[in-house]
Amino acid sequence: MGTDSTETSLHGQTLGQVLGLDLGGSAIKLGRFSQDGHCIQALTVPTPQPATPDAVLVAMVDAIAQVDPDHQAIAIGVGTPGPTDATGRIARVAINLAGWHDVPLADWLEAKTDRPSVLANDANCAGLGEAWLGAGRWYRNLILLTLGTGVGGAIILDGKLFTGHHGSAGELGLITLNPDGPPCNSGNRGSLEQYASVPAIRRRTGMEPDQLCALAIAGDTKALAFWQEYGRDLGTGLTSLIYVLTPEAIVIGGGVCASADLFFPAIQAELEQRVLPSSRAGLQLLRAELGNQAGMVGAARLAWQKHLESS
Repeated sequence: MGTDSTETSLHGQTLGQVLGLDLGGSAIKLGRFSQDGHCIQALTVPTPQPATPDAVLVAMVDAIAQVDPDHQAIAIGVGTPGPTDATGRIARVAINLAGWHDVPLADWLEAKTDRPSVLANDANCAGLGEAWLGAGRWYRNLILLTLGTGVGGAIILDGKLFTGHHGSAGELGLITLNPDGPPCNSGNRGSLEQYASVPAIRRRTGMEPDQLCALAIAGDTKALAFWQEYGRDLGTGLTSLIYVLTPEAIVIGGGVCASADLFFPAIQAELEQRVLPSSRAGLQLLRAELGNQAGMVGAARLAWQKHLESS
């Protein structure tokens, strides 16, 4: 995979390697990457239970020593399951992890590993990963939507992650789709998440997405109609995002994307109806390519950008 010339050479010297870590509720995935995106070594270790900050730090440092015993990596990026501060230093909250509140994880890692470290939330890392080595690699401006237990998002502008003034931009699933719709944990009502997430699909149909997919493929008219409606809802939500950001590409990932062939045409039709041609010229609607590796890949990309900024 090709990269910017700034990544292959800095002041005439070839860059080394970086580490990307994806912290999840049950597992920590990490990999050591070269500047062209090649994963030299990868490892998955269980997340300590309970996943207190101290226990997670110990597990991370131990895993880093296994993946990079010779200290070849020059920077570390970490994806966390929750918001971070604007500078990528502090994990404000980590969803489904015990005792996480304003944890200075980047400082802790730097103290233990003697390498610059940076944090971003997991959806943002997935977006960076897809932008670097996945479906979005040909585009400089894109948005990622992940359809799973929630609806996550990421905004990539001019090849870089956009996190806004306080570091919490890109909560694309929390935009309002229906002001009188079901209540959302965010305090909103009728957010896109309340129509597009896996729990929303269960609420709307009483079934799992894979069941609905199988039924639709078998020709079940109700299942086919549901996926049409699902695509229309997504297209309506994406319309607002397109008018604000005019991305070159929209990348959609997450578990529900297994049924993409059933609802992508409805998204496309909705966008063609709702969005001015000038705002969607050349717009590509794409399936994510990296699966559950996207967060780790994006964390490595984050580490590269951190290294280049501080060099």
